[in-house]
Amino acid sequence: MKKILLGLVLFMIGTQLSFAQTTPEQQEIIQLSKDKWQWMADKEADKLAVLFDDKSVFVHMGGAWGKDREVEVIRGGGIWYKKADIHEVSVEIIDNTAILLNRITLLAEVGGNEVTNPFMVTEVYIKKGRTWKLGSLSFTRLMTPGGQ
Repeated sequence: MKKILLGLVLFMIGTQLSFAQTTPEQQEIIQLSKDKWQWMADKEADKLAVLFDDKSVFVHMGGAWGKDREVEVIRGGGIWYKKADIHEVSVEIIDNTAILLNRITLLAEVGGNEVTNPFMVTEVYIKKGRTWKLGSLSFTRLMTPGGQ
């Protein structure tokens, strides 16, 4: 009986671990994304300028633009990403490209007005040498009740 119970417990633990495992490279991307959200909240435009690839693109509810404008919008406070509550995160790595999906609730200040929106955010990172660079950041506003 003890062997059966022990076997069942070990099976359940092993099953849970297999679903929860991420590779070290996936963990690196998840941490980089968390750091990015913090740098955006702290308006650390210089750190973001290093993270963003020179050819990166940013898609917002109000339009799309490149690296220089995104950095200046953050630096100047046009958009202040005050707090991103991350509800879910997943990462898929394909060769030298990582695609991270975040389901978030974002508290931001846009044009002096504080707003909160549920988003699915797509972040695409490209590995250049040993460094990951952000190639794209896209916000998709969620309209479903489960989006918040």
